[in-house]
Amino acid sequence: MKTIATALILGMLTVPLAACGGKGDDKLGSQVEGAAENRADALEAAADNLEDRAEAVRDQGEKQGEAIDDADVNAAAMSDTQKAALVNGSAKLR
Repeated sequence: MKTIATALILGMLTVPLAACGGKGDDKLGSQVEGAAENRADALEAAADNLEDRAEAVRDQGEKQGEAIDDADVNAAAMSDTQKAALVNGSAKLR
């Protein structure tokens, strides 16, 4: 009985050692995971920045549209180039 118990205990102790293999793969795996996590964090930060910029563009467009409505601009008197400049954001109502 003691022999079986000893064998079982030794077997249980060697399982974790066999799993790690002693080849440094755990450390390498952790480094790969960490690097991937850092890249993912950078992508998420860039996405947040783009969302902020998109919101600023929306806000500016809304303000410009309201300014045009409030100023009662005579769009019929404007050239197509002037209208296009307002629409694409390269010009603002003065």
